[in-house]
Amino acid sequence: MELPVALKRAVDAALEGHAVADLARAASTLSARYRAEVRDGAFHLAGDRAALAYLATRLPATYAAVRAALATVAEERPGFAPETLLDVGAGPGTALWATSSQWPSCRKALLVEGSASIRRWGEKLSASLTGEGGSDMCVVWQSQNIVGDAAGSSQPEQHDLVTMAYVLDEIEERDRDGLIERLWARARDVLVIVEPGTPAGFRRVEAVRRQLIDAGGHIVAPCPHELPCPVIAPDWCHFAQRVARSKMHRMVKGGDVPWEDEKYAFIAVSRTSGSDSDNLASARILAPPRAGKGHISLKLCEADGSIVQRTVSRRDGDTYRIARRAGWGDSFP
Repeated sequence: MELPVALKRAVDAALEGHAVADLARAASTLSARYRAEVRDGAFHLAGDRAALAYLATRLPATYAAVRAALATVAEERPGFAPETLLDVGAGPGTALWATSSQWPSCRKALLVEGSASIRRWGEKLSASLTGEGGSDMCVVWQSQNIVGDAAGSSQPEQHDLVTMAYVLDEIEERDRDGLIERLWARARDVLVIVEPGTPAGFRRVEAVRRQLIDAGGHIVAPCPHELPCPVIAPDWCHFAQRVARSKMHRMVKGGDVPWEDEKYAFIAVSRTSGSDSDNLASARILAPPRAGKGHISLKLCEADGSIVQRTVSRRDGDTYRIARRAGWGDSFP
């Protein structure tokens, strides 16, 4: 997966003239904060250099993860065509671009971001989406404390799609339930939460899953059921999306490989329980399929709430042909 052409051009223009060594140092500091899940009251993306390092190294991967999660939602909800978006902790507008790419129906977006540094760059990048020859989407940026007031008043304006990506790892555990409750209040239909595909990221996603089911939400993806999650530590549920690296990306990260695999965990929940949102996958592939001679082994989360290892052989005909084309994260009959 690659960034949309307009976004890639805008990022390249933003990075032009900046020393690779400076960006590499800022990227290393930023990566260390993310890996350690530092919560010291400061924004990870505080300052222009950190924001630029993010554009160079993390934006492509986070875009790919969010875009892949939204694509799964679209597969499970083919009739879903959101017209309005609320993205909280918007960063440089990653979910805006992913939503616009997945659903051209979206015409209005409210993006909430507390860091002035990354918000300024997000505003510049989004101008490439809404400017001459681009989308006619109306994009509004807001600076808010997402813990305290991101969801607004007791009667908040609702949006067809609400997203929050790679944010919960920055929020103190005591504040997470309240934040999710407020985001849920803003969702007219679908709420999507995306987190890093680490054991800790999955635990946060699984907690959100439980909270939203208890609040009356209906699972859209990736789970094929609304029963208790069968994944038991040290295992965790996550997926991967391959992302193309630009020349600048490779230079800043000091790598030669032209791609990387971004691992992510996510949950998508809807308020509606009609026939469209009931179109849950019969099973979800939880690991890369393993091909053998005349057979394929699949790790599946089943609709009955169990995890099974299923072997599909040539004798299974059409099912085998489907299995040969299937990948990690796909639904499976």
